[in-house]
Amino acid sequence: MSPAARLRQVRLIAGLQLRRVFLARRSLWVYGLALFPALIFFGHGVEITMNRAAYAKNVTAPHLIDSLREGDTADAVLLRAGEPVSDRTRQGRTRDNGDEIPERRYMTYHDGKSSWQLRFDAGLLVRKDERVASDFGDDRSVFAGVFQYFYLRLGVFFGCLGIFMNLFRGEMLDKTLHYWFLAPARRDILLLGKYVAGMVAATTIFTFGAGLCFLVMLWPQEPSELAAFWPDPGLSHLFWYCAATVLGCVGYGSVFLAAGVLLRNPIVPAAALLFWESINGFLPAMLQKVSILYYVQALTPVPVPLEDDAPLFIQLLMRPAAPPSTLVAVLGLLIVTAFVLWAAAAASRGIEIDYGTD
Repeated sequence: MSPAARLRQVRLIAGLQLRRVFLARRSLWVYGLALFPALIFFGHGVEITMNRAAYAKNVTAPHLIDSLREGDTADAVLLRAGEPVSDRTRQGRTRDNGDEIPERRYMTYHDGKSSWQLRFDAGLLVRKDERVASDFGDDRSVFAGVFQYFYLRLGVFFGCLGIFMNLFRGEMLDKTLHYWFLAPARRDILLLGKYVAGMVAATTIFTFGAGLCFLVMLWPQEPSELAAFWPDPGLSHLFWYCAATVLGCVGYGSVFLAAGVLLRNPIVPAAALLFWESINGFLPAMLQKVSILYYVQALTPVPVPLEDDAPLFIQLLMRPAAPPSTLVAVLGLLIVTAFVLWAAAAASRGIEIDYGTD
């Protein structure tokens, strides 16, 4: 059979499999994994928008807030700065050990950019804390952390587990795999067609989720900051986040597809892989390179911020070995994927259908 004919078979098998992959009840929870981070950032954006609307109705000149000093009375603050955005009082109380907590009063002012919370103990100002309503840099750092430590390590991992593991094991459980084996197509062509279908589904779902989450993160930011960030480096960041997602689907998809072909109970190797990927940051540099996550994280455009005084456990987790170059990361993972698929294709030729043993 000519290569062109084999490609047509792959395309036909992938087309037939796609509908099952996208609409399979076993895979519906994958959509939740892909969209959950966007819901978190949407809630954050709603909070920012509502706070801005509330603060805009009562703006205090910055120089008036600057003039407030510790030791000022509440009445003096009200006389100088005017009515606050919010004003609440917590009554004093006595602790079990006999210590008394004085009455505390909290006032919030807004200077058009930041909110200021003033705390009064027994009627005297003791603290004045600035809180920025929206810090674009912090939001981008938070997105980088969510992407690397939830989206890649959990979302894409378990999403590919649900999609690719069912391509063969799901058919076995449904007792429909033998219909595919009756088709006039070689087993390796069948496996490649199923892999292509899984890849189309996984990359569509998770790149859409990553892109949506990124855009939702940008939504509540100040127009001036967005204009400076978009299109450069904004578009570049969006592209590389999506590219990292695609590469993660390529790597994890091949491993889970092979596990579904080679093993009767693929959950055990899936748990072992999750454990290996989870401890990747604690391993020596050489062992870290034997990991899908090591290469995928190299494509992310923003590193996760880490404070110098962070606990040693966190520093080991968040400071991996020196990342590979983009070219090495992409080519290395593609080569590993090709090898895994070749091994799975070779094993698929020996599969015998016996539903009674599953």
